[in-house]
Amino acid sequence: MSKLENKVVVITGGNSGIGLGIAHEFKNEGAKGAIVGRNQETLDRAVAQLGGSFIGINADVTNLADLERVFAATTEKFGKIDVVVANAGAGTVGTVATFDEADFDKAIDLNLKSVYFTVQKALPHINDGGSIILIGSNAAHRAYPNFTLYGAAKAAVIYLAKGFSSDLLDRKIRANVITPGTTDTPAFDKFVPAEQIDAVKKHFADQMPIGRIGQPSDIGKTAVFLASDDSSFMLGAEILVDGGMTYLSK
Repeated sequence: MSKLENKVVVITGGNSGIGLGIAHEFKNEGAKGAIVGRNQETLDRAVAQLGGSFIGINADVTNLADLERVFAATTEKFGKIDVVVANAGAGTVGTVATFDEADFDKAIDLNLKSVYFTVQKALPHINDGGSIILIGSNAAHRAYPNFTLYGAAKAAVIYLAKGFSSDLLDRKIRANVITPGTTDTPAFDKFVPAEQIDAVKKHFADQMPIGRIGQPSDIGKTAVFLASDDSSFMLGAEILVDGGMTYLSK
């Protein structure tokens, strides 16, 4: 029996990168459900890769009405939800000297507020005993240049795993957080010129104690553990999946 056989899941930001990596690993373990994203083209491509087990829902996680629609549509299609992965977010580059109020609001809306309300809007649709998986970042632990606000938002997300678990004890819903480090995702395309991507990835790999950057499957396999009964004694916990950067790098 697969670890997630017939489990119903919702993965925000599941159309690419870490979210899609999680979806692939969930599919391999027998799960079904919905991936959520804002780009219809990448949603369609991801659903085609995942096959008939998953549907794609075009939605903006910073819009509460969209979140309500996501969980209602998933429940209507598959039944009550067992696992929610609040993965959607994006690195926001800037410093306290350069970010204005609009930048602040946009970064916090996407990387913190959306996580809180993703979970809140899921609650009427999730089974008691379900699993909530949040995605942090080791930027919460290390002061990377230009990632001040992103790191602060992710530090708050790490706390939310504790707070949500406490809030939901009566329903036996467990919330835990995975904290990735540098991971090979399309985010490189947004920040690095195409001709420099390979060199930049090698630079990051050279900084990693383990000697390589992460793959979406590394996060996906950890998410399978947190979604399954194998982690039934874990709640409010953080699992660092960052190649040793937080604790071992210089």
